[in-house]
Amino acid sequence: MSIRPVKKVIQSKPALEGAGVHLRRAFGFGDTKEFDPFLLLDDFRNDNPEAYLAGFPWHPHRGIETITYVLAGTVDHGDSLGNRGALGAGDVQWMTAGSGILHQEMPKGDARGRMHGFQLWANLPSSLKMTAPRYQDIPGKEIPELVDDDGTRIRIVCGDYRGKRGPVDGIAADPRYLDIWVPPGLRKTLPVEIDRHAFAYVFEGSGTFRDSSQPFGVLTEKEGAAGETVVRERTGNRSLVVFDRGDEVTVQAGDEGIRFLLVSGKPIEEPVAWYGPIVMNTKAELQQAVAELQNGTFIKHR
Repeated sequence: MSIRPVKKVIQSKPALEGAGVHLRRAFGFGDTKEFDPFLLLDDFRNDNPEAYLAGFPWHPHRGIETITYVLAGTVDHGDSLGNRGALGAGDVQWMTAGSGILHQEMPKGDARGRMHGFQLWANLPSSLKMTAPRYQDIPGKEIPELVDDDGTRIRIVCGDYRGKRGPVDGIAADPRYLDIWVPPGLRKTLPVEIDRHAFAYVFEGSGTFRDSSQPFGVLTEKEGAAGETVVRERTGNRSLVVFDRGDEVTVQAGDEGIRFLLVSGKPIEEPVAWYGPIVMNTKAELQQAVAELQNGTFIKHR
């Protein structure tokens, strides 16, 4: 067994998306080879309704899958296929955009004004980019959760883990998507297949990720009353940990424990051509998609 070394730690950066939603982007756009098959991870946790209520009005997607995981609040959604619904705390939506879909996502906070969650984009291989769109809406109660003897809690959103399988299926990237909490002071080792790219996104507590020699602390920023950054310390919130090759990762939880997403997937290793929420393999395919948006032939399945 070989522990995956930490390649680097990235602090998620503020971004403005949709009609004016303030969020933090861990990675996305530009060169995403080291995350392949994943393209983007957004952290939309916010406690200020003015920062998210404008939402994400109607917009297109093609050539990708989007995974929305809600921790608090609700997200109302609708699409060009006539699907309508709402995601609540603990729920997951896996949308295969395939050949093309128009949809909207309108976040609403809970009674305390909180809107917390993540959206991950996974690429589709060229052979599936024009497949029929589909949704998988998964209630939180259907997501299996394991509790180890040491108190570690693991929610299996997608993929296999220790004989349990998450409820999302038929995904091209064959990902494993886990929500993990490790109790205070505990050192935990978790398996990750050696042929996958893998990353962790820390969103509660603190800790260090270890390789075979020294612990690798996760840095986060603290804000003062005026909003400016005043100090950096070894904790974890809003930090992305990118792992090198190996077949397991090891984390040492801090005094408050640590909670993070652990995501891995098999690389597709195909060219990536971006145009916002449309991701194809070539510039010509992007130009065709834009032309179809303009002439009303973008939607292939209704």
